[in-house]
Amino acid sequence: MDGYAGKMVYADLSAGTVTIKPTPPELKQQYIGGRGFGIRLLTDMVDPKIDPLSEENVLVFAAGPLTGTGIPLGSRYEVSTISPLTGTAMSANSGGVFGWKMKKAGFDAVVVSGKAKKPVYLLLDNGEAVLRDAAHLWGKTTGQTTDAIVDELEDKSVRVSCIGPAGEKLALIACIINEKARAAGRGGAGAVMGSKNLKAIAARGDLPIKPADEAQLNIVKERVRKKIEENGIEKALHDYGTAVLINILNENYLLPTRNFQTAHFPDAEKISGETMAKTILKKPKGCYACIVQCGRVTEVDGEHGEGPEYEPDWAFGADCGISDLKAIARANNICNEYGLDAIGTPTTIACLMEMAEKGYVKHPIRFGDAEGMLKLLEQIAKREDIGDELAEGSFRFATKYGYPELSMSSKKQELPAYDPRGIQGYALATATSNRGGDHVYGYMISPEILGAPEKLDPYVVTGKPQWVRTFQDLTASIDASGMCLFTSFALGAEDYANLLTATTGMEIDAAELMKIGERIWNLQKLYNIKRGFSRRDDNLPDRLLNEPLKEGAPAGQVARISEMLDEYYTLRGWDSEGIPSEEKIKELGLV
Repeated sequence: MDGYAGKMVYADLSAGTVTIKPTPPELKQQYIGGRGFGIRLLTDMVDPKIDPLSEENVLVFAAGPLTGTGIPLGSRYEVSTISPLTGTAMSANSGGVFGWKMKKAGFDAVVVSGKAKKPVYLLLDNGEAVLRDAAHLWGKTTGQTTDAIVDELEDKSVRVSCIGPAGEKLALIACIINEKARAAGRGGAGAVMGSKNLKAIAARGDLPIKPADEAQLNIVKERVRKKIEENGIEKALHDYGTAVLINILNENYLLPTRNFQTAHFPDAEKISGETMAKTILKKPKGCYACIVQCGRVTEVDGEHGEGPEYEPDWAFGADCGISDLKAIARANNICNEYGLDAIGTPTTIACLMEMAEKGYVKHPIRFGDAEGMLKLLEQIAKREDIGDELAEGSFRFATKYGYPELSMSSKKQELPAYDPRGIQGYALATATSNRGGDHVYGYMISPEILGAPEKLDPYVVTGKPQWVRTFQDLTASIDASGMCLFTSFALGAEDYANLLTATTGMEIDAAELMKIGERIWNLQKLYNIKRGFSRRDDNLPDRLLNEPLKEGAPAGQVARISEMLDEYYTLRGWDSEGIPSEEKIKELGLV
C-alpha cells in the first residue's frame, strides 16, 4: 500500500529469460520512479563505453508512484536508455494509458537487456511476464502491431507500446509509440528497441494500486484538481491543444521558421491551434485521469488521427515553411504509424530544405513543398534513397555534406519549437540539457513566455541560471513521480511533495523533492561525462549564438550562453568544466 505495483521485470533477450524481482525500497526512497528509476538502473547496468545499438545497452520502461492512482494527470511513464542519436544517457516521456496498465499488470518497471535471436514481444499479464514470438509483427506499422496483439490476445483492455518500421531499420530518429499515437519521442529510443529485436511490450491486468493514506490523498487530489481547473493555461490547452502556442510564439517573433533562419512565420494563423479547432478537430482527448485533455482527435479527408501537437505542428509547418494544416496533420500521422520522432524528423527535413535551396545538396525539395515533405517521411522510415541519410538525424546529415552548422541541434539532437535567441533562460536550459536539444527537461517557456509561476523578461540573462537549475531539478522529480509536466503550470513543489507523501507513505517535503530531482540530474550528468561529454557540449548552433534576430521586439538578440554558463555551473556545485564536485557527489549520495 504505497502507490507502487511492487515488482520489476528483467527481460534478458539474449538468454530468452524473464525474471521478476521486488522493487527495491532504496530505489523508491532515493529516485521515486519514472526517470529516476530509469537513470539509476541504466547507469548501474551499462558500461559507459558501449555502443548504444549493441546488445550491451538496456532499455528501462518505468512508471511513477503517482501513475495510475487517479490523481489528475497522473499517467506518465519514461523510457530510459543510452541514446544512439546523442550518445547521452536519456529518458523519453509518454502518456496515454500504457503506464497505468503496466502497473495494473503488476510492474513498476521493465528492464530489457541483450538481443533476441528473432523478433519478440514481452507480455505483462497480471503479475506474470513472458516473451512471445513477434516474427509475424515485424514490418508492421505501430497501429497494425497494436491491433494484431489485441486480436491475438483476444482482449481489448491490452495496451501496447511498440516500434514501427523506423525502429526496425535503426533510424536514429525512431521513437516508441503507445496506443497508436502517444510517443516516447526523443533520442532514438525506437532504434534501441529495434536493435534488440523487441517489437513491443503489451500489458494487461487488474491488480490493485493502493496509496498509503487514501483519505489524505483524496484531500490533496481535490486541492490539486481545483488549482488545475482554475489555471488559465490549462484551460487554453483544453480549448486549443498545445498548438495554442503557435500564435503566442509567432506574435513574440520567437517561432523558428525555415530552419531557424527567421523567427516569424507570416502564415502562422493557418496552422494555429485556433484554426485547428475550427477545421480538422473532432474532439479533445486526454491521457489516463486527465482533466485537461489537450490531445486532439482530428480528421483529414476521412483519415482519423491524433494531433498534431505544438511541436510537430511547428516543425512540419513553420520550420519547413509549410502552411497546409492538412498536410501537417497527415505528416504527423505518418510519424506515428512508422514510429518516427515528430520533432527530429521534420527538423531534419528543414535542414535538408535549406541545404538544397543553397545548392549544398542536389535534391528538388524546397521550403513550402508539402508533397515533397510527405514523400520523404516514408523514405526516412524505410531508409530508402536520401531517407537513409536523413534517418541519421540532421547533425550527421549536414556534417556528411560539410555543413554541420546548418543542423539546428544541441548534442546532435534537433531543437524544438522556440528560438533561443530571444528566450535566454530557455537557451541555457536547452544547451545544458542532459539529453541534448530539448524543452521539457526544464520548461523555461513557462516563466519567460507564459508567465507561470511569474513573468520573467525573456531577453535578460540576470537570474536565469538559478531559474534553470530549479526548473531542471523540479522537472526531474515530476518525471520520476509519474505526473504530467503540464501540471507545473498550476502546481508547485509542495503540491507534488504532498501527493507523494500521501501516496507512498514516505515523508517528502518540497526540499526533499527538489533534492531527489537534483540527484537524478547529477547522476545523469556524471554518466554523460564518462561517455566523453564536457563543457564544449553545453552549447547551441553558431547561427543562434552569432546571427541576431532581425524582426519584432527581440531584434538584435542572440543566445548568450557564455554569459550564464559559469554561474550555472557554480550554482550546481560543479567546477568550471561542468564536472560535479566531490562534495556535491557525497551530498547527493552518488558515491
